[in-house]
Amino acid sequence: MIRMSTTLEAPAATRGLVEITKVRKTFGPTEVLKGISLTVEPGGVAVIVGPSGSGKSTLLRTINHLEKVDAGFIAIDGELVGYRVKGNKLHELPERDILKQRTEIGMVFQNFNLFPHLTALENVTEAPVVAPRPGKPRRSQAEARARGLELLDRVGLRDRADAYPRQLSGGQQQRVAIARALALDPKILLFDEPTSALDPELVNEVLDVIRELAKSGTTLIIVTHEMGFARDVADTVVFMDQGQIVEQGKPQDIFTNPQEERTRSFFSKVIEPAFNI
Repeated sequence: MIRMSTTLEAPAATRGLVEITKVRKTFGPTEVLKGISLTVEPGGVAVIVGPSGSGKSTLLRTINHLEKVDAGFIAIDGELVGYRVKGNKLHELPERDILKQRTEIGMVFQNFNLFPHLTALENVTEAPVVAPRPGKPRRSQAEARARGLELLDRVGLRDRADAYPRQLSGGQQQRVAIARALALDPKILLFDEPTSALDPELVNEVLDVIRELAKSGTTLIIVTHEMGFARDVADTVVFMDQGQIVEQGKPQDIFTNPQEERTRSFFSKVIEPAFNI
């Protein structure tokens, strides 16, 4: 139960509006998120960068309630994530309702998390059959298979539909994971360092798929250490450090003319000199 500090007003009908308001999260004695507020417009692409331990991945995991917030709240299209309002307090939803909300929030993890005993196609089709989005009927096996093949084709893997994860490269497994995240037609896609577990030569095949998704109108929130990719794909770049948003803005502004000294210091260490030419 969390006391509300700000009134949440439902916006006009949208699809994929993310509102993060004064979110705090503590692990033991360490406050990992220190009052984070961030809005991502429908269809927007927000890329979160910053040093290790800055709270980026924790923030991402609060958006689909994989991590519970200690204060503040998160809303998608005006609906609170993980909580309901009673009086002036937030009460956590039952797990079944949280799971329903998560069907509208696709997430791609660092380490693929594919089911090893299922083929690529079966990994993609499992959720639409077992746990469809609220208000949508379960797909038949035939419908799910047809949609799954479409999604594998979209990520360039239709010819590997019957392969098991162990038979796929890391880049291919991550592309299957992206297809799986798309299978429920989510409002939002979250990416947590989607290339960090890949060999360098496999990174671009995954980034190319995400670049195409960025043009699709789905809201994307991406945590990454790939600065060139961030500059290329983002509408908004968010720089975090020590549990706070230090600076945010358009990529051309953040990368070429950051206003905060901490931002300048970070980019001077992670961006090659040629990047700004």
